[in-house]
Amino acid sequence: MKDSPAPATLNPTPSPAAGIRDLFQNYVVPSYGRFDLVLDRGAGSHLWDVDGRRYLDLGGGIAVCSLGHAHPELAETLATQARRLLHVSNLYHHEPQGRLAEQIVTRIAPGKVFFANSGAESNEGLYKLARKFGHDEGRFEILTATNSFHGRTLASIAATGQDKVKKGFEPAVSGFRHIPFNDLDAARNALSPATVAILIEGVQGEGGLTPATVEYLLGLRRLCDENRMLLLMDGVQCGHFRTGRFQSFQRLLEGVPGAESFLPDALSTAKSLGGGFPIGAFWVRQKVHGVDLADLLGPGTHGTTFGGTPLACAVALKIFEIIDRDGLVDHVRSVGTWLTSELATLAATYPGVIRGIRGLGFMQGLELHPRDQIPGFAGSDRPASLQMVHQLQEAGLLTIPSGNQVVRLLPALNLPQDQLAEGLDSIRKVLQRIA
Repeated sequence: MKDSPAPATLNPTPSPAAGIRDLFQNYVVPSYGRFDLVLDRGAGSHLWDVDGRRYLDLGGGIAVCSLGHAHPELAETLATQARRLLHVSNLYHHEPQGRLAEQIVTRIAPGKVFFANSGAESNEGLYKLARKFGHDEGRFEILTATNSFHGRTLASIAATGQDKVKKGFEPAVSGFRHIPFNDLDAARNALSPATVAILIEGVQGEGGLTPATVEYLLGLRRLCDENRMLLLMDGVQCGHFRTGRFQSFQRLLEGVPGAESFLPDALSTAKSLGGGFPIGAFWVRQKVHGVDLADLLGPGTHGTTFGGTPLACAVALKIFEIIDRDGLVDHVRSVGTWLTSELATLAATYPGVIRGIRGLGFMQGLELHPRDQIPGFAGSDRPASLQMVHQLQEAGLLTIPSGNQVVRLLPALNLPQDQLAEGLDSIRKVLQRIA
């Protein structure tokens, strides 16, 4: 009797994730340390990977997705505007750009706006504005803060106060020096005859969710006034209502006697401004130190091909409309206050893992102890923040690492409190396991 043939080997259908990761491996420059997740679609504050697993997104595309994913009104705005006018060069006028500039100016103070495509480009405009302002006096130096982050262009990595972004790209663009954040004396002592401006973030994002103090902001304003310098602010991550006001300095100085008239001289923005569609901008104060600063960058001094297109501006205008209509400023403030309380409870419950909490509004996070002080993390050489983010991903929650020890929560401005509570419950369960 013949042996029966062996059954055919059944090869399980491979996940499409492996093939997509191979595409990246073979064809995409490896300039990012990417997580293994392969995302396919989103709705609101949820994302699904190609295998159908759902995640609650508390990272918001690193503070970009101000209204979550696939917002139906943004999709309709994109389609409507695309059928009308996608792009014209900045040699011409069009209504969406003018209206968007008006929205930004109205929410800060009299001045004008230049439109770009990203935060780094917006900050490049600030550097050029400062150099143009100080050029005739031979002043060009900009002081920036340690642990700051201002982008990945050559000038922006020179401005950034983190050595890790500079390695391999020396010599650095000249004209930037770093001073300790929230140290007014250090700023005063660092001034030189070449100093023309000071640039800070209202809340340092990549640097670990550290807000500027009231004394620091007011002191820098006085220092710049006394020395005929510009005070520049990077609102790329901490701006656009993330703290519960349009710009972070407005929230940080809220109700402070004598701070009602505080203004920076120029401010950059991007990220949440377009809700996922690429757009950046910088606002310039009308008049400073007797100079018409808003008109200083005249024809031929600065430009961009894609900045301020009808499509980008239409989306940004719709985001302003929805934020106002749906009361999202109050939502961020009230839910943000509740979030602070909940994070404080977690920190008190798990002091062996959490060193403290940071931030405000919808820009908050957990500061962890160093990796070697957390038993659940000590066996790996990866930073504590990265290990925590990985474990949260396994629990179905997306967050963002900041440095070695901070895990950021940067959710959509319209995230419901009950969904945020679900996310905190996932964090609590992971902390229980680690502790």
